[in-house]
Amino acid sequence: MTDQRIYKIIFMNQGQVYEIFARDISQGALFGFVEVEEILFGERSQVVVDPSEERLKHEFDGVKRSYLPMHAIIRIDEVEKQGAGRIHAPEGETGTVTPFPMPMTPGPDSKK
Repeated sequence: MTDQRIYKIIFMNQGQVYEIFARDISQGALFGFVEVEEILFGERSQVVVDPSEERLKHEFDGVKRSYLPMHAIIRIDEVEKQGAGRIHAPEGETGTVTPFPMPMTPGPDSKK
């Protein structure tokens, strides 16, 4: 029997926290990105349908490989068994996204 590893990847995307499961992750060929392959989803034979997992299935439908920016990754765990993927709002947040502070540059008239 081959040892199939399963990874749980938690990352931020457009103000939401995504939790997905995949069979393969690596640094990838693009600098600053984590390459995620073989994204796993729950069994389709379940009677109860989780809307956030269905949204994930729809969003990643047909995706062979995904590149996630390193700064968006919250955590990567190697787990024993696959769970349900989901999308949710960050804990303690009301859904608003605070932009990263940018340095202020002086305008062209400031040298006078």
